[in-house]
Amino acid sequence: MSFFDSEIVQQEAMKLFQDYQNLMQLGSSYGKFDRDGKKLYIDQMESIMERYRIFMKRFELSEDFSAQMTVEQLKTQLGQFGITPQQMFDQMNQTLERMKAEIDA
Repeated sequence: MSFFDSEIVQQEAMKLFQDYQNLMQLGSSYGKFDRDGKKLYIDQMESIMERYRIFMKRFELSEDFSAQMTVEQLKTQLGQFGITPQQMFDQMNQTLERMKAEIDA
Protein backbone atom coordinates (compact mmCIF):
# COMPACT_ATOMS: atom_id res chain seq x y z
CA MET A 1 0.00 0.00 0.00
CA SER A 2 1.24 3.45 -0.89
CA PHE A 3 1.84 5.99 1.87
CA PHE A 4 -0.95 8.15 0.43
CA ASP A 5 -3.38 5.22 0.24
CA SER A 6 -3.48 5.08 4.03
CA GLU A 7 -6.80 6.35 5.33
CA ILE A 8 -5.05 7.67 8.45
CA VAL A 9 -2.60 9.70 6.34
CA GLN A 10 -5.42 11.05 4.18
CA GLN A 11 -7.53 12.02 7.21
CA GLU A 12 -4.63 13.73 8.97
CA ALA A 13 -3.64 15.61 5.82
CA MET A 14 -7.22 16.79 5.30
CA LYS A 15 -7.65 17.80 8.95
CA LEU A 16 -4.30 19.60 9.00
CA PHE A 17 -5.12 21.49 5.81
CA GLN A 18 -8.61 22.44 7.01
CA ASP A 19 -7.36 23.58 10.41
CA TYR A 20 -4.62 25.65 8.77
CA GLN A 21 -7.04 27.24 6.28
CA ASN A 22 -9.51 28.09 9.06
CA LEU A 23 -6.77 29.62 11.20
CA MET A 24 -5.50 31.69 8.27
CA GLN A 25 -9.00 33.06 7.66
CA LEU A 26 -9.31 33.89 11.34
CA GLY A 27 -5.85 35.46 11.27
CA SER A 28 -7.03 38.17 8.90
CA SER A 29 -8.69 39.72 11.97
CA TYR A 30 -5.68 39.22 14.25
CA GLY A 31 -5.19 42.96 14.75
CA LYS A 32 -8.69 43.22 16.23
CA PHE A 33 -8.15 40.44 18.79
CA ASP A 34 -7.76 41.28 22.45
CA ARG A 35 -4.70 40.01 24.35
CA ASP A 36 -6.29 36.64 25.21
CA GLY A 37 -7.51 36.17 21.64
CA LYS A 38 -4.01 36.79 20.31
CA LYS A 39 -2.53 34.30 22.77
CA LEU A 40 -5.10 31.69 21.77
CA TYR A 41 -4.41 32.29 18.07
CA ILE A 42 -0.65 31.90 18.60
CA ASP A 43 -1.17 28.72 20.65
CA GLN A 44 -3.32 27.25 17.89
CA MET A 45 -0.76 28.21 15.25
CA GLU A 46 2.01 26.57 17.29
CA SER A 47 -0.09 23.43 17.56
CA ILE A 48 -0.66 23.30 13.80
CA MET A 49 3.04 23.88 13.12
CA GLU A 50 3.94 21.00 15.45
CA ARG A 51 1.39 18.73 13.75
CA TYR A 52 2.83 19.71 10.36
CA ARG A 53 6.39 19.04 11.55
CA ILE A 54 5.35 15.55 12.74
CA PHE A 55 3.44 14.90 9.53
CA MET A 56 6.49 15.84 7.44
CA LYS A 57 8.75 13.67 9.62
CA ARG A 58 6.50 10.71 8.77
CA PHE A 59 7.14 11.43 5.09
CA GLU A 60 10.89 11.61 5.69
CA LEU A 61 10.97 8.33 7.61
CA SER A 62 8.77 6.46 5.15
CA GLU A 63 10.42 4.24 2.58
CA ASP A 64 7.46 4.77 0.24
CA PHE A 65 8.53 6.31 -3.07
CA SER A 66 5.64 8.80 -3.22
CA ALA A 67 6.38 9.99 0.32
CA GLN A 68 10.05 10.48 -0.55
CA MET A 69 9.09 12.36 -3.72
CA THR A 70 6.88 14.67 -1.65
CA VAL A 71 9.82 15.46 0.63
CA GLU A 72 12.06 16.14 -2.36
CA GLN A 73 9.44 18.38 -3.97
CA LEU A 74 9.14 20.41 -0.76
CA LYS A 75 12.93 20.74 -0.57
CA THR A 76 13.06 21.85 -4.21
CA GLN A 77 10.26 24.39 -3.78
CA LEU A 78 11.79 25.84 -0.62
CA GLY A 79 15.22 25.75 -2.23
CA GLN A 80 13.93 28.18 -4.85
CA PHE A 81 13.56 30.66 -1.98
CA GLY A 82 16.96 29.74 -0.59
CA ILE A 83 15.72 27.91 2.49
CA THR A 84 15.48 24.36 3.81
CA PRO A 85 12.44 22.78 5.50
CA GLN A 86 14.18 23.22 8.87
CA GLN A 87 14.77 26.90 8.16
CA MET A 88 11.11 27.24 7.22
CA PHE A 89 10.05 25.81 10.59
CA ASP A 90 12.63 27.96 12.38
CA GLN A 91 11.33 31.10 10.68
CA MET A 92 7.74 30.21 11.56
CA ASN A 93 8.75 29.74 15.19
CA GLN A 94 10.64 33.05 15.21
CA THR A 95 7.57 34.80 13.85
CA LEU A 96 5.38 33.27 16.55
CA GLU A 97 7.92 34.26 19.23
CA ARG A 98 7.89 37.86 17.94
CA MET A 99 4.11 37.84 18.04
CA LYS A 100 4.23 36.64 21.66
CA ALA A 101 6.72 39.35 22.56
CA GLU A 102 4.51 42.03 21.01
CA ILE A 103 1.58 40.89 23.12
CA ASP A 104 3.62 41.16 26.32
CA ALA A 105 5.16 44.52 25.36
